[in-house]
Amino acid sequence: MTIGEKIKRVRKFRKMTQAELGTAVGLGENAQNRIAHYERGTRVPQKELLDRMAEVLDVNRYMLYDLTGQNNSEFIQMMFWIEEVNPGIFRLFQLQRFPGEKCNESDDPGVYYHDTDEWPARSPVAMWFNGGMINDFMREWLIRMDEKRAGLITKDEYFEWKLNWPDTCDDCGRHEPTKRWRKV
Repeated sequence: MTIGEKIKRVRKFRKMTQAELGTAVGLGENAQNRIAHYERGTRVPQKELLDRMAEVLDVNRYMLYDLTGQNNSEFIQMMFWIEEVNPGIFRLFQLQRFPGEKCNESDDPGVYYHDTDEWPARSPVAMWFNGGMINDFMREWLIRMDEKRAGLITKDEYFEWKLNWPDTCDDCGRHEPTKRWRKV
């Protein structure tokens, strides 16, 4: 997703016009026109302006950047935008530990799942991360997906959680997030 598409998606989510956003970030009399150029991709805002937009739009500034995925935070935010463009592309599931059984004790490298209508026709490929931050994040993301699917949080609350991650992170319910995202 381009920087302009991100700006437009978040601006509309915040129910702001191009003129309102442009004025709020100090673009002067051509505010609407400049925001329109950024959203179409005919111009690219400089980092300082993107940071001001992120502040006005109340999002983690990295959510508006052009990401490379070269660190954990960027990788996670890239996955958020991929899901915005392709809802439902990620199916997260929690693996269950079986005490006393070792993985890969035999030549069978498979991880087994229960065949339900939620799974694709062909066996899915799974991935796990040998990194605390990403693994912890994936666990919390699974919780948020399950809450949305169960109707415990709205689609807008789910998007709000992603927009300000990691400030919205509660470590799977272990503490209060530093940024409020649920409508209570």
